[in-house]
Amino acid sequence: MPHLQPPHHSNEVKVSILENRVLLITFNRPKALNAMTPQMSEDLKHLLDWFEEESELWVVIVTGEGRIFCAGADLKAWNNDQQNGVSKEQEGVIALVHGFGSISRRQSNKPIIAAVNGGAYGGGLEMVLNCDIVIASEGAKFALPEVKRGVVAIQGGIPRLAQIAGHQLASELLLLGKTIDAVEAQNRFGFVNTVVPPSELIPTAVAIAQQIIANSPDAVQSTKHGLLLAQKHNFSESFLTHTWSAHSKQVYKGGNIKEGLKAFAEKRAPVWTSPKL
Repeated sequence: MPHLQPPHHSNEVKVSILENRVLLITFNRPKALNAMTPQMSEDLKHLLDWFEEESELWVVIVTGEGRIFCAGADLKAWNNDQQNGVSKEQEGVIALVHGFGSISRRQSNKPIIAAVNGGAYGGGLEMVLNCDIVIASEGAKFALPEVKRGVVAIQGGIPRLAQIAGHQLASELLLLGKTIDAVEAQNRFGFVNTVVPPSELIPTAVAIAQQIIANSPDAVQSTKHGLLLAQKHNFSESFLTHTWSAHSKQVYKGGNIKEGLKAFAEKRAPVWTSPKL
């Protein structure tokens, strides 16, 4: 794999490229509990847009430095805007095409893994809800407390939670603004895949990423595309749109399908190449 150079970013995020095509992005405002700033949001947009276009990267892991994954929006800055009469929330929501942190409404065809240390609140949880696989540390807490502050989880969290947990459970989190732990998030609400000791959080996320990249990137990205379509359309529309998509064409006309079937016949591990959509 060629040496890759991420786009320029501030010190509010840390970036590393792990072996085997995995990008690791770490929110880096630990003293502020990784509350989102405009600068961090802009950094994440540039990095994730680059990730989308870089064919040599197949999976991204997002996590937080310190004791909290992300505490959500910077409420002190938001309060200043409100008190000074300069806030334009609705326009701001629409302007963030990919949602909170450039993740909560991002429709990526590549897998996104959230490694949640300590907890995710407000917009932090909205980002988590839009990730494909969620690993949480033991003791992690989750909440959408917006109604307690007079605001709304409007960056995509409402429809995603309703899809995952159903109307009544989603209402319990959203209308009460209650806090739940990682075990309840996994067993009752269904948006956490695995709960692990804090020391195993990143190793577990990396191990899952490695399991993903052991598979054909063509097939993984087409499958992810199918999952996204299932959020938008009924069964028939989702099926037909997926079948005739460029991603399906890449699978069935590309080289990885030949390599996968040949490797199976020869009883060896396949050697995948990066998709060229």
